[in-house]
Amino acid sequence: METAFKDEKAPLAWVHCASLGEFEQGRPIIEQFKREYPHYKIMLTFFSPSGFEVRKNYSHADYIFYLPWDTASNAKRFIAITNPRIAFFIKYEFWHHFIKSLSVKHIPVLSASAIFRPNQIYFAWYGSFFRTTLKRIDHFFVQNEESAKLLKSININSVTIAGDTRFDRVKQIVDQRKEIEIAKRFKGSDNVMVIGSCWQEDFELLALHINESVGKLKFIIAPHEIEESFLRDIENTLSAKVMRYSKVSSTFDFDVLIVDNVGMLSSLYQYGEYAYVGGGLGKGLHNILEAACYGIPVFFGNRNYQKFKEARDLIMQGGAFEVSDYPDFKKKFESLVNRPENYLLACQVTKAYVVENLGATRKILDYTHALLNKP
Repeated sequence: METAFKDEKAPLAWVHCASLGEFEQGRPIIEQFKREYPHYKIMLTFFSPSGFEVRKNYSHADYIFYLPWDTASNAKRFIAITNPRIAFFIKYEFWHHFIKSLSVKHIPVLSASAIFRPNQIYFAWYGSFFRTTLKRIDHFFVQNEESAKLLKSININSVTIAGDTRFDRVKQIVDQRKEIEIAKRFKGSDNVMVIGSCWQEDFELLALHINESVGKLKFIIAPHEIEESFLRDIENTLSAKVMRYSKVSSTFDFDVLIVDNVGMLSSLYQYGEYAYVGGGLGKGLHNILEAACYGIPVFFGNRNYQKFKEARDLIMQGGAFEVSDYPDFKKKFESLVNRPENYLLACQVTKAYVVENLGATRKILDYTHALLNKP
């Protein structure tokens, strides 16, 4: 790493993300910053392989590394070598020694898309060490009012309620969506449900619905992981006609399209009248905003979605529906099918929700501009 920076003379902006999810929040900041400060180099760091391995060739960053362990010596050496002009730490990332080293050198540190909850250690009576780290951050751009109030309760007032930069990212996705010819031809003039990031437990909940919907609704299934055993299980379980994306020829006389590749999901949602997003019955709900931005109702499992503000908000407003099992799903799905006014309301809610929450990236860049252009 030291060699990479030996002769570097351009100013550097550092963006740190824990993993792939946080990268999606940091990405709009990186790309907008690059447009407005083309003379800057961008350094992107990750903590988790799930981010680094997927985005190690990301074209908008000039340097991409793993973050070294957060020790005093590592942090001091890392900052001395890279010498960033500004640092953005995304969401939950608050590394004590790195932030301290930046603060000592008077390098501004901004926390973007941050979100806090009362049970976090920063707000506990024994959390003084961790509060010290937060107090070295120059400014927080938080997702909601509760986070701002929690920071104020520990005397941190340099805070802007900016929202979540992921909304700006999904707007980019819609604007840059790709036409997928096979999916377009498969849909034709029929209604489609796109089942995105599908896990085994999601498929088990929906299998009967798929079989019962032949002739009334088509399905695009994008598994979370492309495993041959799961693909075969889908094919063997369903009585509906199934075709893998990789095996589609000139005929489209099938009811279920299984997408056996990666990278298409955000564009596939454009072909749906309904979406089901996986993960809520297992380790955690996947990104429902990618579906919501197309203005369609979104379904997901009810076991592990509560920490996602957008899921809670859309449920309350009538644009999303958490489901526990097939009877519960069927009841909620039929409430949209049998009452068109409910369906139209759900579509309006999801689309409006994304539009109303745009702009976090602009707020962060406006503040950044004032900071970097101080006399």
